[in-house]
Amino acid sequence: MPDGGALHFPEQFRRWFDYEKDAHARVVTSLHTVPDTNLSHPDYQKALDLLAHIVAARATWLHRIGYVDKAPTTFFPTAPELDILIKELDRVQRQWSKYLHTINEDELLRVFEYNSSEGPHYRNRVFDILTQLFGHSWYHRGQIAALVRSLGGTPAETDFVYWSRKPIER
Repeated sequence: MPDGGALHFPEQFRRWFDYEKDAHARVVTSLHTVPDTNLSHPDYQKALDLLAHIVAARATWLHRIGYVDKAPTTFFPTAPELDILIKELDRVQRQWSKYLHTINEDELLRVFEYNSSEGPHYRNRVFDILTQLFGHSWYHRGQIAALVRSLGGTPAETDFVYWSRKPIER
């Protein structure tokens, strides 16, 4: 991205986030397709842990960029219950929606500093972190889909192209 050239990116990040909200809802729906006999399987818990990690990562970055005061207690939550996880996902998505509706090109180019979960101090542009979050969720949703399939459930179809394409009537 050239310096000062982020004029179209605020809207693009809002659009990508709308896609992500839909994709996460589809993942939750897919978790409900896992047969009851497999809900105690370690792979089901791993799928929940991965979704909890997506939520925690998003909450952590809201804190690191300075939009919320409170950071999650862990970056890798374990053993969440699906109902509680859904509520937390909804809460964090509402916060992100509010934040993303305030961003402009200056905010995307803003450099901020933070401590990583490993300890070192870093700096990044907001643009870079929003890009990271988009890819991060994509990666983990794929892992969850594989786990859901292995447990006998129906994995979510979350490819961006399926969300973004428009049919042509002939």
